Order: sequence, then structure tokens, then C-alpha cells
Amino acid sequence: MLTGLEIKQAFLNYFKQNQHTIVPSSSLVPKNDPTLLFTNAGMVQFKEVFLGQARRTYTRATTAQKCVRAGGKHNDLENVGRTARHHTFFEMLGNFSFGDYFKEQAIIFAWEFLTQSLRLPVDKLWVTVYQDDDEAAQLWQDKVGVQAERIARFGKKDNFWSMGDIGPCGPCSEIIIDQGPGVGCGRPECKIGCDCDRYLELWNLVFMQYDRLADSKLIPLPKPSIDTGLGLERITAVVQGVHSNYDTDLFIPLINRAGEMAQVSYGHSHASDVSLRVIADHIRATTFLISDGVLPANEGRGYVLRRIIRRALRHGKMLGIHRPFLYEMVDKVVEMMHSAYPELEDRQDYVCRVIRSEEERFSETLEQGMRLLDEAMQQAQSTGSRHLPGAQMFQLYDTYGFPLDLTQEILEDKGFTYDQAGFTEAMQQQRTRAKAAWTAQKGTFFTQRWEPFTNKKPTEFVGYETLEAETTVLAIISGNNLVDQAEPGQSVEVILEVTPFYPEKGGQMGDIGRINGAGVSFKVENTKPTPDDIIVHKGQVETGVLRVGDEVLAGVDSLRRQAIRNNHTATHLLQAALRQVLGDQVKQSGSLVAPDRLRFDFTHFTALSDEELAQVQALVNGYIRADYPVKTTVMNLDEAMATGAMALFDEKYGDQVRVVQVDEVSKELCGGTHNAATGEIGLFVVTSESSIASGVRRIEAQTGEEAYNLARRQEQDLKKIAQMLKASPAEAVDRIERLLNELQEKNRQIANLEQQMAKAQVSSLAEQARQINGIKVISAQVSPMAQEQLRSLGDMLRGKLGSGVVALGMAADNKVQFLVMVSKDLIPKLHAGNIVKTLAQITGGGGGGRPDMAQAGGNQPDKLPLALEETYKIVGQALNT
Repeated sequence: MLTGLEIKQAFLNYFKQNQHTIVPSSSLVPKNDPTLLFTNAGMVQFKEVFLGQARRTYTRATTAQKCVRAGGKHNDLENVGRTARHHTFFEMLGNFSFGDYFKEQAIIFAWEFLTQSLRLPVDKLWVTVYQDDDEAAQLWQDKVGVQAERIARFGKKDNFWSMGDIGPCGPCSEIIIDQGPGVGCGRPECKIGCDCDRYLELWNLVFMQYDRLADSKLIPLPKPSIDTGLGLERITAVVQGVHSNYDTDLFIPLINRAGEMAQVSYGHSHASDVSLRVIADHIRATTFLISDGVLPANEGRGYVLRRIIRRALRHGKMLGIHRPFLYEMVDKVVEMMHSAYPELEDRQDYVCRVIRSEEERFSETLEQGMRLLDEAMQQAQSTGSRHLPGAQMFQLYDTYGFPLDLTQEILEDKGFTYDQAGFTEAMQQQRTRAKAAWTAQKGTFFTQRWEPFTNKKPTEFVGYETLEAETTVLAIISGNNLVDQAEPGQSVEVILEVTPFYPEKGGQMGDIGRINGAGVSFKVENTKPTPDDIIVHKGQVETGVLRVGDEVLAGVDSLRRQAIRNNHTATHLLQAALRQVLGDQVKQSGSLVAPDRLRFDFTHFTALSDEELAQVQALVNGYIRADYPVKTTVMNLDEAMATGAMALFDEKYGDQVRVVQVDEVSKELCGGTHNAATGEIGLFVVTSESSIASGVRRIEAQTGEEAYNLARRQEQDLKKIAQMLKASPAEAVDRIERLLNELQEKNRQIANLEQQMAKAQVSSLAEQARQINGIKVISAQVSPMAQEQLRSLGDMLRGKLGSGVVALGMAADNKVQFLVMVSKDLIPKLHAGNIVKTLAQITGGGGGGRPDMAQAGGNQPDKLPLALEETYKIVGQALNT
């Protein structure tokens, strides 16, 4: 029996023998295709070829493409593990013809491979064709001998493929295998086309022969092409004689590994089998996504990855695994798949660290979310309901970060529902608030004011070569209107024929400076580009009248430009140093290049240690001292990428790009302004390192004169500290450490005294307990203390009572603090959160909490005795209901 790996290799070898070039799988992150979250089909890497936008050296190709379908229209994550076919990660085998062979050869190839290479039984195979595709139907009969009665015709929904609303499209033909009456729905009327698994689609052959125009008219393509897809997981299940993809050797080793961790055998129960399948599927997707540069986040691809990881973790907990475990399965994925994807071995340690970090992060969220959800279900059930409010579910999602899909699965498992309309309304209200906040914050620099220049010739930029240029005023914009002139004191935007001013883009701030003419001076306060690369100079007329058509001299502030150059070149050096210290997985996710500082955002899942930061800073300063030349070269995009130049994934580049290279240290596509040599930077100092999102870190730094000034200020501060300590600067750190140790010891002694005082209060407070309907209740005012001491005192009193209610209140600084505790045996009758809420309302406040312990506050200390006395009444009423 062939293994999954052997089937994949047999497929590639077969097509190689038939003059196809084996093309490696592309990344799961599609290149230059913002329409896709992930690579979800074999044709994705050839999309530009099919569209006629790119050419390859070959006209026949074959691939085993790694794919992920877990977002967008494929957002059926909850089905993974519950059915035989749903996966997040899978491999798609395919063969492609770019204007070479067409229907006849594609049909012969597919049939020959299935029936001869894999020896599938001919009498079990069926074929579907598009309802109008007589040519394909005839080819199936004449060229491979499929009987007419085993060829089914279907409409556009099933057998016509389109790349989009317009563009390449064509009919398709599917090869189906009949798995027998023992599989699927079992209905007597079951036949080909039924949604059950009996008639299982194996291979889809797309005959790309038309170009659909905007008016939906189909025009024959001059060179029809072929795009096919054969799912490895499906064909492996068929060849190995099992009815679920999960029962193949592609998944069983992973299922068994998860079962060993959970001490559960596969096949033990339906519930545990689902969880084991989920974990096996999700660890494959997780390993490959992280290996391809995706990190857990709260949006986009990272959000999908986070959902996949968290769903796997929840199923682990359902199996009884209450520790980080998913990262321990990475080695099994690598062991099974490294021969086809050798990059997995190189990134194995990194993938493990990312997963473990996410597991530890989510453990807290999961525990808290599960507790809150359990409380919500208990509260609903106490009122005889199994339906939860949508707003409450949204709070769990929005405030506590508990994934909605997990909430839905838990509620479904427990027999609960929730108000979906209420959840959606709460979500919409949040989006409205966020949109309003964004609208209020964003600038209005560009609205309609540049529209008259749309599709006009871009401004000629000469700022790489010179900081001054003689030029002509082409336009003046005041508000949203074109004007002929601008008076002194008037703020306007100016467009020049030629400019040395670099506009704000690529993270680099725009230049400032002056535009001077005969009797006129214009101060440039900012420079920005329009979408059509027209450069707009925003500023104010200082003297004279500026007119359209004026001959002027445009000059950039040279000192500021130099400071910006220092920071921009240093940003490239910083990225190179980070990749050397942390690894090649570091990728830029944002930047700011200003005259006084630089900011660099990059993908990394943990904070940098002091040692790592010191290494990075030392490397950058070493590059600076080496005084490497900084060279810029303009070349076409393909040539630049072939040289190994780094590019931003989300950036759109033109045919011609600018490559900035620093010796062997760095090579990036970049349009910004840079030093001639690294030595001009002078000095580089990291000022901060922080997290700005999950998996994204930020480093801020200063260079040149700003860095020197910073070092000088820090030196002066150290001298002042040393004087205050009556020590030398070299002794200051040791002196501070001794003082902190002494302070820590004093605090420990104080805490011990407070603990002893609290214990002394326990006996006297316990004597104040009243019997309310047979329940012991203590409700008393105590002297002000820290929250930790208050909770400790409450715990001791509750332990002293054994069974009862403790309500403590304290007043300080015109504020009131309450603590209510209820012993567990009384929780069905009494709820600490409800009690403390009433007490707090009496003192002008509010609050709540868990059934066993709750805290609240108020702002009317004079009513504290009244509130504490009310405790007895509240308990009595609750016990009588």
C-alpha cells in the first residue's frame, strides 16, 4: 500500500516524465495578491501567468502545493475534525499547461495516472463535464473509453470555473469515485451529484478557454490553458482503503501523538476522536503558517492563525491536557514532512517558541473566559433560561479576548444558545465608535484638492542629487480650490514642476524648507505625495505674493535632511542587526524616519533581552564605525528580487525600483534618502523596546547629534544620582541595590506586622457573628489596609466560620471599599456579587463579582455603618425566597 508521501512523489514523477517542470510549492502567504489571505489552490502562484502578466521559461508545470483554507469564504473552521474531509491545511497536487496542451492531453494524463499509476478500479470511476461541453464528453469516451452512461453533465455552479467576475474562465471536468453503498447517505436514490461522500470528487480539470469581458461576453482565448487539482489527502484515503482522510498515514501519527499526551486512544469515543482530529489538523496548519512568516495576531492572517491555535488548545483541555502541549507536536510534523519541505527543519525551534508563547498567553485567557462563561450559564440557568444575552457574549469577546467560535462551541456542547442579533448589534456599535474616533483623528490633508491633477505627469523629483532646484510653480491650492496666487500669511499647498523636496512616504517624514522667488518667500512646512505621485508642498507665504507660473528656487532644510538620512540608513542597519541576532524570521512591519528619532516595527514574538538589545546596538555601531559605502541602484523589479534584495510584503512596487545596499550588510528596496556612507551616522542609541501587538515589537532609537545629546543627558543624570547618594558614579548602582534591599526587608517586616494584626482581629470579629436563619453572618467595619490584607482577613474569617457570610468595609480618603465572601456550601442560596452590589449602592457606588467572593466601592463613607447593617437584612431576605 502506497504512503501519502509515495503518492505525492509518484504524481510529480509521472508528470516530470511527461515533460512537466516540477515547481516547488509557493509560500502560504500569497505574493502580490491582496485578494487572498492564504494560498488556497495550486494555481495561485501561476495566477499572473494565466492572466498574461508574467511569463515562465516552461509551458508545462506540476506542483504539490501547500494550501490553507480557514478564512473568508472558506471560514468553516468548526467543521474541521467533525467530518472526514474538512481541513485547514492540505496539499493540492496539480498539473498546468500555459498555452501548451489542452483538453485531450489533460484528460489522458489524469485517467492514466489514476488507473495505471495508482491502479484505481475503472468500474468505480465516473466523470462530470459542463452541460454544454460536448467536446470534453466526447474526448472522455473516445480517448480513454469512459462509457457514456458514466459521464454526468452539470451546470455552471458545479462545472464552470472563473478566476473572477472578469478574466480567464472555462468549463471543468471532475473525476469521481464511487465508494459504494456502505459510504454516504445510504438513500436508495443516492447518485452522482449527491452531497454525501459516496460519490467522492478526486480530480478537477479546468479547461481555461475563455476571457470573460465586463459585459459577461465570453471571448475564446488565443492560447487556452489547463489548471488541475487533485487533493493529496483525499486520494491517499482512497488508495489506502479508508473512508476518512484522518485515517491515513498523513494524520494517524499526529493523532497518536496527541492521544499519548491525553492518555486517550483513537476510537475510544466520538467526542475524543473529534478533539484528536482537530489537534492533528491544526498542528499541521500552525507549523506551516508560522514557518512561512505568519504570527498570531488580532487581525488578518495572524487572527486566523490565532483562532487555529486556540481551537486546538481548547480541544486539548477537553481531552484533559492542562499544560502547554501543542508545541511538543511540531517535531512530529517536521519528521513527517521535512523531505518535501526542508525549510521546516531550519525553522523548527522558532516555530516551537512561537507556539509555546501563544499557548502560555492563551492559557490565562481561556481560564478566565471559561470561568466567566460558566458564571453566565449558571446565572441564566438559575432563572430557568438556557439563552444568554448577546451583549454579555460580546463583552466576553471584546473585553476579555475570548474567541466567539469557542464560545459558540462551548454553548452548543452545554445545550445553551445566545442572542446573535444582540451580539451583532454590540459589535456594530463598537465599530461605529471606532470609526468615529478614527474620523476625528485622521488628517484632511488630501481630499478633493489634488483631483484636478489625477493622471497628470508625476512631479520630477531631483532630491537624490541636489537639495536646491530652479523650478516653476504649476499650481496653488487653497482649501479645496485652485487659486492663481497666495498673499502673505496665507496657508496653501504648492505644486512645482521640479522639486528637491522628498514627500512623506515609506515611513520617512516629508522635507521642509523654502521656496523663494522675486520678492516672495514661501515656508514649506510639510511635503506629501498624491496617489499619482504629484508632490504637494504645504506651507505659508511669508513675504510677497506667490503666483502660478513664478520662476522660483526650491531649497530643502539641509540639516534636517541630513538627520533624516542618518535615521533612515540606521533603520536598514538595525534590521540587518536584528536578523543577525534574532534570526531571518524578523520582518519589517512598519517604520518612522524622523529627524529626531527612528522607529522600527518588526515581527518577533517575545521581548528582547538586555543582552540581545546590547548585541543589536553594538552591531549597528560597528557597521557605522566601519564606514561602509551606501550604494543605490535603479533596476527592474525581477532583477532586484533575483539579487536577494529585501522587500516589504504589502508594498506595491513599480517596474523600476531603487535598491539601497550597504556593503554585504544590507540590501533593500527603498525609495528614501540615505547617507553616502555609514560613518556619517556617527552614533546609534536604542531608547526603547516594546510590544505594539501580538508578535510585533517596536524599537525606537536616535542617531548622530540626538544620540550624543541623549548620552550626555544620561551622564549628567547619573552624576546627580551619585551626588544624592553621596557616592561616585561608579558606586551608584551598588549603593541603590543596597538601599532597595533594605527597603524590601522593611516592607516584609511591615507586612508581617499587618498579618499579625489581622489575625488578632479575627477572634474579636468572629464573636460579632449573628445567626440569620441558622447562617452565621459577620458584617463589620475594619481599619484601612491594603486590598491584599483585606482579602487575607476575609479568608481567615470565612475559615473561622466554616460556613457563613463575611462582609467587611473600610473607609479612607472619602472612599469606601467592601469585601463580601460566601462559603461554597451557601452559594446556591447566596451570591457574594449580588450582596456587595447592594452594599456599594447604599454608599453611592457599584461593583460585583463571583458568587464566592466579590469587591466593590463607594464614595459616601458616612453611610458605611448603614450599609454594613443592611447585610443582615439582605441575607435574611435571600434565605426566605
